Formats: sequence, C-alpha cells, structure tokens
Amino acid sequence: MNLPNILTVGRIFMTPFFIIFLFYDHPYAKTWALCIFVIAMLTDIYDGYYARKHNLVTDYGRFLDPLADKVMILSALISFAVMNVIPFWMVALIVFRDIFVTGLRTVMSSKNMVMVTSKIAKRKTLTQVLIIIFILLNLGSASLPISWIGDFIQFSRQHQLIYYLTLSVTIFTIFTGFTYLYTNRAVIRQFIS
Repeated sequence: MNLPNILTVGRIFMTPFFIIFLFYDHPYAKTWALCIFVIAMLTDIYDGYYARKHNLVTDYGRFLDPLADKVMILSALISFAVMNVIPFWMVALIVFRDIFVTGLRTVMSSKNMVMVTSKIAKRKTLTQVLIIIFILLNLGSASLPISWIGDFIQFSRQHQLIYYLTLSVTIFTIFTGFTYLYTNRAVIRQFIS
C-alpha cells in the first residue's frame, strides 16, 4: 500500500460520510457534504499526480482509482435522484454507461486485452464532478453566509439550471460511452471473434 492507494481507499471510505451528511437534517449538513466531496475529488487529483511523479503506479491503483471515483460520483447522483433533485432516468443512463464500460474493461483485462481510455472520458468525469458541486451548492446555499448566493439560487431554480445542466451531463456521458466503444472497436472485435 503506497500513498496514492491509501488516498484512493480513503476516498471510498469518505463516501458513507458524504451520504450521511447529504441526508442529515441540519442547517450545515449539505455544506459539510460539499466539503467532503471536494476533498475527495482533490485527493483524486493528487493521488494520480503523486503516483506518476514518484513512479508508484500499480495495477491495484489502476483498478481502484476509477472505481473510487465511480463509487463517490454515482453515490452522489443516486442520492440526488432519491431526494427528487434530478430525475431517476438520467441517473439510470449514467449508471448503466459506467457499469457497462467498467464491466467491459474488466472482462477485457481478464483476457489480457488493454482498452484505451480516451481524454474525453476524463472530461466526462470532470463534468459529473462539476454538476455535483453545482447541485450541492444549490442544496447547501441556505447555510452559506454570502449575500449573492440567494439571488444565484433563485435564478438557478427559476431557469431549472439543475435539470438542464444534468441533462447535458447525461447526454455527454452517453456520448463518451459510444466514443469509448468506437475507439476500442478493434480490440472488442478481436475479443468477440
């Protein structure tokens, strides 16, 4: 266990606390959930950077890092759907895409076939992280002592920004799934034949 892997495992252990604060009935609970989420995503950036810089990239880390991201991100999105903040069908499409791609990658790697992760997939994760932060800011705004936040939230609700931004992220997520399949079509064809 090296430092990047410890940070990755720590990110997985942060997820239950994130969910507890998200559903906890306290004026600052949503703000605490936001803080936990941001810290988790910062550890994601740092562990990858540290692993590459100090040549600590391992197969265990390669497997666990994206899994930790998915655990935190999908937990947040599913929680938002349970809270009726975003529609279940959007979350279902995102979850299906991520489970399908992860399952495909796992099956392929068990046959010693390597699938290429494109840069667009990293952008997909970034868009998901940003929409989660945006939603958490909306949910926790009442406890933030910043005057303009109220106007921003009112504008956001009036124009249904959460719905339309989440819809955009959903469409982009599905698009990246098709891009992933297209990029790796030769390896997939080889696997099938």
